[in-house]
Amino acid sequence: MKEIKVRLTFLEDCLGTASNNKEVHSEYIASKAPDHPSKEEEIAAIGVEETVEKAMTVFPRDEDGNFIFWDYQIRGFFKEACSCLRRCKGEDFSAASNKMKAFKKIIDGNIFVEPRKIPIDMNGGEIGNLQRPLRAQTMQGERISLANSETIPEGSVIEFSIVTLSDDYIPAIKEWLDYGRFKGLGQWRNAGYGRFKYEIIE
Repeated sequence: MKEIKVRLTFLEDCLGTASNNKEVHSEYIASKAPDHPSKEEEIAAIGVEETVEKAMTVFPRDEDGNFIFWDYQIRGFFKEACSCLRRCKGEDFSAASNKMKAFKKIIDGNIFVEPRKIPIDMNGGEIGNLQRPLRAQTMQGERISLANSETIPEGSVIEFSIVTLSDDYIPAIKEWLDYGRFKGLGQWRNAGYGRFKYEIIE
């Protein structure tokens, strides 16, 4: 078993992913994370003022109102990164990921992130807001809606520990963290938001 302490610094603004509509979050989003112990805990963490539009995606808050990431969001990123890197056969930067069999089960059962609530340090910056149009082709033709998200600024930092039950997984974990410079955390990742660099600090 080994514990690695990591500091992520965001290279671009990062967009919140939690629904500000508590009913939507309870019925849909929280149901997509069955490994976490308490839906109620998550729902309560979306404490933003009633005046903010309910369709907005936000960052969860802890009991003191500080912005956070949940531990499982990091593990979800690991799964996405590993899945993408496994498509790069024969490359040095993806060698450990390609050797890992049943990687989702390994991440769920052998690789853990602490603490559960990961505080966000905005380095004196302020929470922002990003609106953008979403286009979709439907049976009735093209539909356009407006997406609205809270943002944390470029340069924001999070620190957390990765606990792995086998040292054999460390090379793959480092590959996943390296992948964060291309595709990171949060909403609208495909547009480059949420990309990060990292350093191991212990």
